[in-house]
Amino acid sequence: MYTTTDAIVLSLQPQSDKAHILHAYTRAYGRVSYKVYGLGRKHAIGLYSPLSLLQITASYPASRPAVIKEAARLPYSGTLSSAAIYKQTVSLFVSEVIFHTLRYPMSDEPMFDFLAQSVRALETTEEPQNFHLYFLAGFAARLGFAIEEGSSLAASLEKVPGGLTRQERRQLLNRLCDYFAAHVDTWQPPRSLEVLTEVFD
Repeated sequence: MYTTTDAIVLSLQPQSDKAHILHAYTRAYGRVSYKVYGLGRKHAIGLYSPLSLLQITASYPASRPAVIKEAARLPYSGTLSSAAIYKQTVSLFVSEVIFHTLRYPMSDEPMFDFLAQSVRALETTEEPQNFHLYFLAGFAARLGFAIEEGSSLAASLEKVPGGLTRQERRQLLNRLCDYFAAHVDTWQPPRSLEVLTEVFD
């Protein structure tokens, strides 16, 4: 039995010479692990880059991990700009945050829509340097622990549109990560955090 769902790629990990394990957040099932075969070609692996929006047809839920039969990239309205390297770094960070936060196979269409809209916003923005800050604030609200209005953290976020120094941006990002650590039991500091801060320094 094959089923089809929209999905957001979180990570792709090699399992053997012939297979990879794809972790994704899906519209129909929430967090799902898929087995993918035949990714020896670079363009095939590129299909599963972090935060890629895909339509996946797989043998879920008859087998676990589900085996992917077909996958195709979903369209979006924008095009990558000269800031692509920055967007790739942000994508890696955001996908890690989602990976360590949404861990269960539970459908949540409003959450999927929020994440998909965020991905498209990143793909079309010409100023990705603050995207992850806004994402973390919005994601926290979706998860049920919105940043309290009038707090020092909220006040710092209000300064973002006016421009932040590199030090201020780094400090705010660290504070947002600490905020998630205090509210998410499964939180782990993203490995890409250091790379992210270096790219925007």
